Amino acid sequence: METMTQKIDLNNLDKSTWETFKFEDIADKISKTVKPDKADVDVYIGLEHIDAEDIHIRRKGVPSDVKGLKQRCSPGDVIFGKRRAYQRKAAIVGFEGICSGHSFVFRANPDIIDPKLLPFFLHSNQFMHRMVDISVGGLSPTINWGDLKKQQFLLPPKDQQNKLAELLWAMDEVIESDRIVLHNAESTRLSTEKTYLSKIDIKNGINSETFFDRVTDGTHDTPKRKNEGYRLLTSKNIINYSLDLFTDYFISENDYNEVNKRSKPDKNDILFGMIGTVGQVCRILEEPDFAIKNMGLFKTKNPLKSKIAFHYFKSRQFQFNLNAQLSGTTQKYVSLGYLRSLKLPNPEDNNVLNWINEAEKFDNLITTIMNKIASSKALQKSLINQVF
Repeated sequence: METMTQKIDLNNLDKSTWETFKFEDIADKISKTVKPDKADVDVYIGLEHIDAEDIHIRRKGVPSDVKGLKQRCSPGDVIFGKRRAYQRKAAIVGFEGICSGHSFVFRANPDIIDPKLLPFFLHSNQFMHRMVDISVGGLSPTINWGDLKKQQFLLPPKDQQNKLAELLWAMDEVIESDRIVLHNAESTRLSTEKTYLSKIDIKNGINSETFFDRVTDGTHDTPKRKNEGYRLLTSKNIINYSLDLFTDYFISENDYNEVNKRSKPDKNDILFGMIGTVGQVCRILEEPDFAIKNMGLFKTKNPLKSKIAFHYFKSRQFQFNLNAQLSGTTQKYVSLGYLRSLKLPNPEDNNVLNWINEAEKFDNLITTIMNKIASSKALQKSLINQVF
Protein backbone atom coordinates (compact mmCIF):
# COMPACT_ATOMS: atom_id res chain seq x y z
CA MET A 1 0.00 0.00 0.00
CA GLU A 2 2.91 2.32 0.81
CA THR A 3 4.47 1.78 -2.63
CA MET A 4 1.17 2.49 -4.33
CA THR A 5 0.69 5.69 -2.31
CA GLN A 6 4.15 6.85 -3.40
CA LYS A 7 3.32 6.20 -7.04
CA ILE A 8 0.13 8.25 -6.84
CA ASP A 9 1.42 10.92 -4.40
CA LEU A 10 -1.98 11.84 -2.98
CA ASN A 11 -0.60 14.94 -1.32
CA ASN A 12 0.38 16.46 -4.66
CA LEU A 13 -2.21 15.22 -7.13
CA ASP A 14 -1.81 16.88 -10.52
CA LYS A 15 -5.38 17.48 -11.68
CA SER A 16 -4.43 19.36 -14.83
CA THR A 17 -5.31 16.34 -16.96
CA TRP A 18 -8.55 15.56 -15.14
CA GLU A 19 -11.87 16.03 -16.95
CA THR A 20 -15.32 17.14 -15.86
CA PHE A 21 -18.33 14.92 -16.57
CA LYS A 22 -22.05 15.10 -15.95
CA PHE A 23 -23.20 12.44 -13.52
CA GLU A 24 -25.48 10.88 -16.15
CA ASP A 25 -22.30 10.14 -18.14
CA ILE A 26 -20.47 8.76 -15.10
CA ALA A 27 -23.15 6.23 -14.12
CA ASP A 28 -26.42 4.89 -15.48
CA LYS A 29 -29.52 4.96 -13.33
CA ILE A 30 -31.05 1.47 -13.51
CA SER A 31 -34.84 1.72 -13.50
CA LYS A 32 -36.13 -1.82 -13.75
CA THR A 33 -39.12 -2.11 -11.43
CA VAL A 34 -40.84 -5.30 -10.35
CA LYS A 35 -43.39 -6.53 -7.84
CA PRO A 36 -41.68 -8.40 -4.99
CA ASP A 37 -43.71 -11.58 -5.49
CA LYS A 38 -42.77 -11.61 -9.18
CA ALA A 39 -39.10 -10.76 -8.81
CA ASP A 40 -37.81 -14.36 -8.69
CA VAL A 41 -34.99 -13.36 -6.31
CA ASP A 42 -34.31 -14.11 -2.64
CA VAL A 43 -32.95 -10.76 -1.43
CA TYR A 44 -34.52 -7.40 -0.64
CA ILE A 45 -32.42 -4.41 0.44
CA GLY A 46 -34.08 -1.48 2.14
CA LEU A 47 -32.23 1.60 3.34
CA GLU A 48 -32.47 0.12 6.84
CA HIS A 49 -30.10 -2.63 5.67
CA ILE A 50 -27.38 -0.15 4.65
CA ASP A 51 -25.09 1.45 7.22
CA ALA A 52 -23.94 5.06 6.93
CA GLU A 53 -20.50 5.50 5.33
CA ASP A 54 -20.16 1.79 4.55
CA ILE A 55 -19.74 0.45 1.02
CA HIS A 56 -20.81 -3.05 2.06
CA ILE A 57 -24.30 -4.47 2.62
CA ARG A 58 -24.22 -6.37 5.91
CA ARG A 59 -27.92 -7.15 6.42
CA LYS A 60 -30.64 -8.35 4.07
CA GLY A 61 -34.37 -8.81 3.93
CA VAL A 62 -36.55 -10.99 1.72
CA PRO A 63 -39.09 -9.92 -0.93
CA SER A 64 -42.01 -11.13 1.21
CA ASP A 65 -41.09 -8.38 3.70
CA VAL A 66 -42.39 -5.67 1.39
CA LYS A 67 -45.18 -4.69 -0.99
CA GLY A 68 -45.40 -2.33 -3.96
CA LEU A 69 -43.03 -1.86 -6.87
CA LYS A 70 -39.34 -2.26 -6.10
CA GLN A 71 -36.18 -1.88 -8.16
CA ARG A 72 -33.96 -4.61 -9.49
CA CYS A 73 -30.26 -4.59 -8.67
CA SER A 74 -27.41 -6.79 -9.87
CA PRO A 75 -23.82 -7.59 -8.84
CA GLY A 76 -21.60 -4.52 -9.25
CA ASP A 77 -24.46 -2.01 -8.99
CA VAL A 78 -24.46 0.54 -6.18
CA ILE A 79 -27.57 1.27 -4.13
CA PHE A 80 -27.66 4.93 -3.13
CA GLY A 81 -30.15 6.35 -0.62
CA LYS A 82 -31.86 9.24 -2.39
CA ARG A 83 -34.00 10.06 0.64
CA ARG A 84 -32.21 11.81 3.53
CA ALA A 85 -28.89 11.90 1.67
CA TYR A 86 -27.21 13.31 4.79
CA GLN A 87 -27.30 9.75 6.14
CA ARG A 88 -24.60 8.94 3.54
CA LYS A 89 -25.85 5.52 2.46
CA ALA A 90 -24.29 3.94 -0.63
CA ALA A 91 -23.35 0.27 -0.88
CA ILE A 92 -22.18 -2.09 -3.58
CA VAL A 93 -24.39 -5.03 -4.58
CA GLY A 94 -23.04 -8.58 -4.73
CA PHE A 95 -26.21 -10.46 -5.75
CA GLU A 96 -29.35 -10.43 -7.85
CA GLY A 97 -32.05 -8.77 -5.79
CA ILE A 98 -34.54 -5.96 -5.36
CA CYS A 99 -34.22 -2.75 -3.38
CA SER A 100 -36.21 0.13 -1.95
CA GLY A 101 -37.88 2.73 -4.15
CA HIS A 102 -36.30 5.34 -1.88
CA SER A 103 -32.92 4.59 -3.45
CA PHE A 104 -31.20 4.97 -6.81
CA VAL A 105 -29.50 1.99 -8.44
CA PHE A 106 -26.34 3.19 -10.17
CA ARG A 107 -24.21 1.22 -12.63
CA ALA A 108 -20.80 2.62 -13.56
CA ASN A 109 -20.14 3.66 -17.16
CA PRO A 110 -16.78 1.88 -17.61
CA ASP A 111 -15.80 4.30 -20.40
CA ILE A 112 -15.78 7.15 -17.88
CA ILE A 113 -15.14 5.64 -14.44
CA ASP A 114 -13.60 2.40 -13.22
CA PRO A 115 -16.53 0.43 -11.70
CA LYS A 116 -14.31 -0.41 -8.70
CA LEU A 117 -13.85 3.31 -8.01
CA LEU A 118 -17.53 4.32 -8.21
CA PRO A 119 -18.53 3.27 -4.64
CA PHE A 120 -15.70 5.35 -3.16
CA PHE A 121 -16.51 8.34 -5.37
CA LEU A 122 -20.11 8.22 -4.16
CA HIS A 123 -18.84 8.38 -0.56
CA SER A 124 -16.64 11.41 -1.15
CA ASN A 125 -17.53 14.63 0.64
CA GLN A 126 -17.71 16.38 -2.72
CA PHE A 127 -20.46 14.05 -3.94
CA MET A 128 -22.35 13.64 -0.65
CA HIS A 129 -22.40 17.37 0.11
CA ARG A 130 -23.70 18.05 -3.38
CA MET A 131 -26.46 15.50 -2.85
CA VAL A 132 -27.55 17.24 0.34
CA ASP A 133 -27.53 20.59 -1.46
CA ILE A 134 -29.81 19.42 -4.28
CA SER A 135 -32.24 17.48 -2.06
CA VAL A 136 -35.74 18.93 -1.92
CA GLY A 137 -38.48 18.62 0.69
CA GLY A 138 -38.83 19.29 4.39
CA LEU A 139 -39.22 16.31 6.71
CA SER A 140 -37.76 13.80 4.27
CA PRO A 141 -35.57 15.61 1.70
CA THR A 142 -35.18 13.63 -1.52
CA ILE A 143 -32.95 13.85 -4.60
CA ASN A 144 -34.60 14.13 -8.01
CA TRP A 145 -32.82 12.38 -10.87
CA GLY A 146 -33.46 15.40 -13.09
CA ASP A 147 -31.31 17.51 -10.76
CA LEU A 148 -28.66 14.86 -10.09
CA LYS A 149 -27.94 13.85 -13.67
CA LYS A 150 -26.85 17.41 -14.58
CA GLN A 151 -24.34 17.72 -11.74
CA GLN A 152 -20.74 17.88 -12.93
CA PHE A 153 -17.75 16.23 -11.27
CA LEU A 154 -14.00 16.22 -11.90
CA LEU A 155 -12.53 12.74 -12.48
CA PRO A 156 -8.96 11.48 -12.97
CA PRO A 157 -7.83 9.77 -16.20
CA LYS A 158 -8.64 6.05 -16.48
CA ASP A 159 -5.05 4.90 -15.86
CA GLN A 160 -4.98 6.80 -12.53
CA GLN A 161 -8.45 5.55 -11.63
CA ASN A 162 -7.26 1.96 -11.61
CA LYS A 163 -4.37 2.74 -9.24
CA LEU A 164 -6.62 4.76 -6.95
CA ALA A 165 -9.20 1.97 -6.88
CA GLU A 166 -6.49 -0.55 -5.95
CA LEU A 167 -5.32 1.66 -3.09
CA LEU A 168 -8.83 2.21 -1.69
CA TRP A 169 -9.75 -1.46 -1.98
CA ALA A 170 -6.49 -2.41 -0.23
CA MET A 171 -7.58 -0.17 2.66
CA ASP A 172 -10.99 -1.84 2.58
CA GLU A 173 -9.38 -5.28 2.82
CA VAL A 174 -7.56 -4.19 5.98
CA ILE A 175 -10.84 -2.99 7.51
CA GLU A 176 -12.75 -6.13 6.53
CA SER A 177 -9.97 -8.35 7.87
CA ASP A 178 -10.18 -6.58 11.22
CA ARG A 179 -13.97 -6.94 11.18
CA ILE A 180 -13.51 -10.72 10.96
CA VAL A 181 -11.11 -10.61 13.93
CA LEU A 182 -13.69 -8.52 15.82
CA HIS A 183 -16.49 -10.96 15.00
CA ASN A 184 -14.40 -13.91 16.19
CA ALA A 185 -13.50 -12.13 19.44
CA GLU A 186 -17.16 -11.27 20.11
CA SER A 187 -18.24 -14.85 19.35
CA THR A 188 -15.61 -16.27 21.69
CA ARG A 189 -16.62 -13.82 24.42
CA LEU A 190 -20.26 -14.93 24.13
CA SER A 191 -19.25 -18.59 24.23
CA THR A 192 -17.11 -18.01 27.32
CA GLU A 193 -19.93 -16.07 28.97
CA LYS A 194 -22.40 -18.89 28.30
CA THR A 195 -20.02 -21.47 29.77
CA TYR A 196 -19.46 -19.55 32.98
CA LEU A 197 -23.10 -18.54 33.48
CA SER A 198 -24.12 -22.20 33.18
CA LYS A 199 -22.04 -22.81 36.34
CA ILE A 200 -23.44 -19.83 38.29
CA ASP A 201 -26.61 -20.14 40.37
CA ILE A 202 -28.45 -16.91 39.57
CA LYS A 203 -31.83 -18.00 41.00
CA ASN A 204 -30.26 -18.23 44.43
CA GLY A 205 -28.12 -15.17 43.87
CA ILE A 206 -28.07 -11.94 45.86
CA ASN A 207 -31.05 -9.59 45.66
CA SER A 208 -30.16 -6.26 44.03
CA GLU A 209 -31.08 -4.23 47.12
CA THR A 210 -28.59 -6.29 49.14
CA PHE A 211 -25.96 -6.44 46.40
CA PHE A 212 -25.94 -2.66 45.88
CA ASP A 213 -25.80 0.20 48.38
CA ARG A 214 -29.04 1.54 46.90
CA VAL A 215 -31.33 0.93 43.90
CA THR A 216 -33.28 3.93 42.63
CA ASP A 217 -34.11 5.74 39.38
CA GLY A 218 -33.74 9.17 37.84
CA THR A 219 -36.15 12.05 38.20
CA HIS A 220 -39.79 11.57 37.22
CA ASP A 221 -40.19 15.33 36.75
CA THR A 222 -39.37 17.40 33.69
CA PRO A 223 -37.02 20.19 34.79
CA LYS A 224 -37.16 23.38 32.74
CA ARG A 225 -34.82 23.19 29.77
CA LYS A 226 -31.98 25.72 29.65
CA ASN A 227 -29.54 26.67 26.90
CA GLU A 228 -26.64 25.95 29.25
CA GLY A 229 -26.02 24.57 32.69
CA TYR A 230 -25.92 20.95 33.84
CA ARG A 231 -26.65 18.04 31.50
CA LEU A 232 -29.79 15.95 31.97
CA LEU A 233 -29.23 12.50 30.45
CA THR A 234 -31.83 9.85 29.59
CA SER A 235 -31.80 6.20 28.49
CA LYS A 236 -31.01 7.38 24.95
CA ASN A 237 -27.57 8.43 26.14
CA ILE A 238 -26.59 4.80 26.83
CA ILE A 239 -25.24 3.48 23.53
CA ASN A 240 -23.42 0.16 23.07
CA TYR A 241 -22.76 -0.18 26.81
CA SER A 242 -21.15 3.26 27.00
CA LEU A 243 -22.44 6.64 28.09
CA ASP A 244 -22.68 9.30 25.38
CA LEU A 245 -22.58 12.65 27.15
CA PHE A 246 -23.95 14.59 24.18
CA THR A 247 -27.28 16.28 24.91
CA ASP A 248 -29.14 19.48 24.12
CA TYR A 249 -31.04 19.27 27.41
CA PHE A 250 -29.47 21.42 30.12
CA ILE A 251 -30.96 22.33 33.49
CA SER A 252 -30.26 24.99 36.11
CA GLU A 253 -28.00 24.41 39.11
CA ASN A 254 -31.02 24.48 41.44
CA ASP A 255 -32.84 21.80 39.40
CA TYR A 256 -29.62 19.78 39.14
CA ASN A 257 -29.21 19.77 42.90
CA GLU A 258 -32.91 18.94 43.40
CA VAL A 259 -32.81 15.99 40.97
CA ASN A 260 -29.62 14.67 42.57
CA LYS A 261 -31.22 14.56 46.02
CA ARG A 262 -33.07 11.50 44.68
CA SER A 263 -30.60 9.99 42.25
CA LYS A 264 -27.08 11.40 42.26
CA PRO A 265 -24.83 9.23 40.07
CA ASP A 266 -21.27 8.54 41.22
CA LYS A 267 -18.22 6.69 39.94
CA ASN A 268 -18.72 2.88 39.78
CA ASP A 269 -22.53 3.19 39.73
CA ILE A 270 -24.49 1.34 37.04
CA LEU A 271 -26.96 3.16 34.77
CA PHE A 272 -29.79 1.09 33.28
CA GLY A 273 -32.23 2.11 30.52
CA MET A 274 -35.79 1.83 31.85
CA ILE A 275 -37.91 3.11 28.96
CA GLY A 276 -37.47 3.03 25.19
CA THR A 277 -33.95 1.60 25.03
CA VAL A 278 -34.70 -0.78 27.90
CA GLY A 279 -31.76 -2.80 29.18
CA GLN A 280 -29.02 -0.62 27.74
CA VAL A 281 -26.49 -0.52 30.55
CA CYS A 282 -23.20 1.18 31.37
CA ARG A 283 -20.71 1.72 34.19
CA ILE A 284 -19.80 5.21 35.29
CA LEU A 285 -16.00 5.23 35.06
CA GLU A 286 -15.30 8.85 36.00
CA GLU A 287 -16.78 11.26 38.51
CA PRO A 288 -19.98 12.49 36.78
CA ASP A 289 -21.36 16.01 36.44
CA PHE A 290 -24.83 15.23 35.09
CA ALA A 291 -28.31 14.34 36.32
CA ILE A 292 -30.48 11.46 35.05
CA LYS A 293 -34.07 10.83 33.94
CA ASN A 294 -35.72 7.58 32.78
CA MET A 295 -32.72 5.56 33.93
CA GLY A 296 -32.24 3.05 36.71
CA LEU A 297 -29.39 3.78 39.10
CA PHE A 298 -27.60 0.96 40.90
CA LYS A 299 -25.28 2.55 43.44
CA THR A 300 -22.10 0.87 44.66
CA LYS A 301 -18.68 2.05 45.81
CA ASN A 302 -17.26 -1.43 45.21
CA PRO A 303 -15.44 -1.67 41.81
CA LEU A 304 -15.75 -5.49 41.75
CA LYS A 305 -19.50 -5.41 42.31
CA SER A 306 -19.74 -2.73 39.64
CA LYS A 307 -17.94 -4.97 37.13
CA ILE A 308 -20.03 -8.03 38.03
CA ALA A 309 -23.31 -6.14 37.66
CA PHE A 310 -22.22 -4.54 34.39
CA HIS A 311 -21.20 -7.81 32.74
CA TYR A 312 -24.21 -9.68 34.07
CA PHE A 313 -26.71 -7.03 32.95
CA LYS A 314 -25.28 -6.97 29.42
CA SER A 315 -25.07 -10.77 29.18
CA ARG A 316 -27.18 -12.47 26.55
CA GLN A 317 -28.89 -14.56 29.23
CA PHE A 318 -29.99 -11.52 31.23
CA GLN A 319 -31.09 -9.56 28.16
CA PHE A 320 -33.17 -12.53 26.94
CA ASN A 321 -34.93 -12.84 30.30
CA LEU A 322 -35.44 -9.08 30.46
CA ASN A 323 -37.14 -8.93 27.06
CA ALA A 324 -39.60 -11.60 28.20
CA GLN A 325 -40.54 -9.43 31.20
CA LEU A 326 -41.01 -6.03 29.50
CA SER A 327 -44.21 -4.09 30.12
CA GLY A 328 -46.00 -1.70 27.76
CA THR A 329 -47.39 -2.03 24.25
CA THR A 330 -46.23 0.98 22.21
CA GLN A 331 -43.20 1.84 24.36
CA LYS A 332 -41.61 -0.84 26.48
CA TYR A 333 -40.45 -0.11 30.01
CA VAL A 334 -39.45 -1.70 33.30
CA SER A 335 -40.40 -0.50 36.78
CA LEU A 336 -38.21 0.40 39.70
CA GLY A 337 -39.81 -2.52 41.54
CA TYR A 338 -38.51 -4.85 38.83
CA LEU A 339 -34.97 -3.49 39.22
CA ARG A 340 -35.17 -3.99 42.97
CA SER A 341 -36.29 -7.60 42.54
CA LEU A 342 -33.33 -8.67 40.39
CA LYS A 343 -30.86 -11.34 41.48
CA LEU A 344 -27.13 -10.94 40.90
CA PRO A 345 -24.17 -13.36 40.98
CA ASN A 346 -22.38 -13.83 44.28
CA PRO A 347 -19.02 -11.98 44.28
CA GLU A 348 -17.54 -14.72 46.47
CA ASP A 349 -18.17 -17.42 43.84
CA ASN A 350 -14.89 -18.33 42.09
CA ASN A 351 -16.79 -18.98 38.85
CA VAL A 352 -18.06 -15.41 38.97
CA LEU A 353 -14.59 -14.01 39.60
CA ASN A 354 -13.04 -16.08 36.79
CA TRP A 355 -15.80 -15.04 34.39
CA ILE A 356 -15.34 -11.34 35.16
CA ASN A 357 -11.59 -11.60 34.62
CA GLU A 358 -12.18 -13.20 31.21
CA ALA A 359 -14.92 -10.71 30.33
CA GLU A 360 -12.66 -7.76 31.13
CA LYS A 361 -9.90 -9.21 28.91
CA PHE A 362 -12.33 -9.68 26.02
CA ASP A 363 -13.76 -6.18 26.44
CA ASN A 364 -10.26 -4.69 26.30
CA LEU A 365 -9.42 -6.76 23.21
CA ILE A 366 -12.67 -5.82 21.47
CA THR A 367 -12.14 -2.13 22.26
CA THR A 368 -8.63 -2.31 20.78
CA ILE A 369 -9.90 -3.92 17.57
CA MET A 370 -12.78 -1.44 17.26
CA ASN A 371 -10.37 1.47 17.68
CA LYS A 372 -8.13 0.01 14.98
CA ILE A 373 -11.10 -0.29 12.61
CA ALA A 374 -12.17 3.27 13.37
CA SER A 375 -8.64 4.53 12.62
CA SER A 376 -8.50 2.61 9.35
CA LYS A 377 -11.90 3.95 8.30
CA ALA A 378 -10.82 7.49 9.13
CA LEU A 379 -7.69 7.04 6.98
CA GLN A 380 -9.75 5.56 4.14
CA LYS A 381 -12.18 8.49 4.32
CA SER A 382 -9.27 10.93 4.27
CA LEU A 383 -7.82 9.22 1.19
CA ILE A 384 -11.19 9.36 -0.60
CA ASN A 385 -11.50 13.07 0.05
CA GLN A 386 -7.88 13.74 -0.96
CA VAL A 387 -8.68 12.17 -4.31
CA PHE A 388 -12.08 13.71 -4.93
